[in-house]
Amino acid sequence: MTFDAIIVILVLLFLVVSLYKEIVGPAMTFIIAVIVLGITHVLNPSEILDGFANEQIAVIVMLLLIGDIYRRTSVLDIFFDYIFKRSKSVKNFTARMMFIVAPLSAFLNNTPLVALMMPYVHNSAQRFKVSVSKLMIPLSFAAILGGCATLIGTSTNLIVNGLVTDQKIIPNLPELNIFDFTAVGLPMVFIGILYILIFGQKMLPDTKSAMENLPAIERDYIVEGRIKTNSSLIGKTINEAGLRNLEGLFLFEILRENIRITAVPNDTILIEEDILLFTGNTKSIADFVKSKKGIEIPSVGMFSRKKNTEVIEIVISHNSSLNGKTLKEVNFRARFDATAIAVHRDGETVAGKIGNVELKSGDAVLLLAGTYFEARLKDTIDFFLISRVKEIRRIGIGRTAFLVGGTVVVILLSALGLIKFFNGLLVLLTGLVIFKITKPKNLVKSVDYELVLIIALSLALGLAMIKTGVADLFAEGIIAVFKPFGKIGILSGIYLITTILAAFITNKAAVAVIFPVSLTLAQELNLDVMPFILVVAYAAAANFMTPIGYQTNLMVYGPGGYKFKDFFKIGAPLTLIYMVVTITILSLIYF
Repeated sequence: MTFDAIIVILVLLFLVVSLYKEIVGPAMTFIIAVIVLGITHVLNPSEILDGFANEQIAVIVMLLLIGDIYRRTSVLDIFFDYIFKRSKSVKNFTARMMFIVAPLSAFLNNTPLVALMMPYVHNSAQRFKVSVSKLMIPLSFAAILGGCATLIGTSTNLIVNGLVTDQKIIPNLPELNIFDFTAVGLPMVFIGILYILIFGQKMLPDTKSAMENLPAIERDYIVEGRIKTNSSLIGKTINEAGLRNLEGLFLFEILRENIRITAVPNDTILIEEDILLFTGNTKSIADFVKSKKGIEIPSVGMFSRKKNTEVIEIVISHNSSLNGKTLKEVNFRARFDATAIAVHRDGETVAGKIGNVELKSGDAVLLLAGTYFEARLKDTIDFFLISRVKEIRRIGIGRTAFLVGGTVVVILLSALGLIKFFNGLLVLLTGLVIFKITKPKNLVKSVDYELVLIIALSLALGLAMIKTGVADLFAEGIIAVFKPFGKIGILSGIYLITTILAAFITNKAAVAVIFPVSLTLAQELNLDVMPFILVVAYAAAANFMTPIGYQTNLMVYGPGGYKFKDFFKIGAPLTLIYMVVTITILSLIYF
């Protein structure tokens, strides 16, 4: 064994231990590893930097940017609202959620998708009066299952594709196609979801998350709504209009000309210009402001037509110039580019016309803020920001059609081989900037630089393993152990080693370590290389056993109130099922 090979093995050991023990964090771990390879001359500077020019890294970054645009513009919110409001039970919601998230995850990067879904899951747990721990793991697992079904569904598959195009073991290997993963991924979507619905839900813990254990600090406000002219609610009863079942909001009074209707009966018929008084917390009111239910909030007025607004909660300061004055008197709307929706004072909600309420120090005020509010906030000591409740972006029907339609067109043209996926995404992002669906500065803020660093440096690590013969050494070890079991045994061995590494050191690191080994095995055994590529991708991406094995698992770990063993108890059987299905299908297709 050469000195360079010993260095690479020591670096790999450091990588595994550091990532598992979280000594210095993933990005710094890879930086240290590659620095050692550089100063010992295992890799030269150009070889270290080659990964940053990899096309697939750019594809991953662009997919994450597009996913973040969907989240910021709330395009998917309308779709989710429509789908999930019909759920009548926890099991029904879980099934709907998984069968919606999995297909979306096949074409949208699953990390921003899970981030987008988590508030819906948390609110639904409250609505069904169950612990959120019953829903968070199914959300993450559905995203993982769907992401494994296509090339673009998960960054792990794209990393594998990047390794394919950059590898030096087998010359001129073609890039992977978008649906090369579907033969295994699609049946596993159904098998995995059925497993979770039938067995997984029974094994899920019934625990409170850290968020649920905290004392409630949200304030209840009273918000005023008015039945608009030509509203679809005119002539409907309270029940028919669905106003009795608004999530987090309670309709307690209707003002009709000089009549006050309290303890509102369900059969009350709504008429034009009815004033409806609701009580609810900040999140529920923010959702109500955003929705279009045939009800307008009088205090909002023209603000409802602004493209970019945000629901914000402030508190009036002790020495504020607003004390003892109404919002109208201080011309609050023009002065701060914001309008008040509701006021909360001394543990009590404040009713009446918001503009006529005299403000006092300590009042909590819920605002709908415009574009210039942020700049004007810095120049005042009249109030302080408590929380940002919800961002509301309205991009219009045309821009929405361009965003959704453009995404679909790029995916289809790429799948048909008519365009390069990289070029299609580049054109789409350029169009999103030109048509002002996003801003260049937002794109810069949305880049996950740590992820880019890890992927690029993992390519350098794989190259070091090949150059020094470490990949060959590992390959010979796997052959020696699993060769008696034939080709299927070798594939199973690769799968087991990859999935174990991925479970404890992250899937990207596992791919970097095992991919060159798997490719070397295929070459030495003179077998079709494709199953040896795909088995690494599936084993690394379909990672259910630990919270640190996949980013979406880590995202739901804390909010779900889980313990490390919860993932293993539910994820280990699913991992074994995935391995059996993967090896069986790959063997039938390629051997």
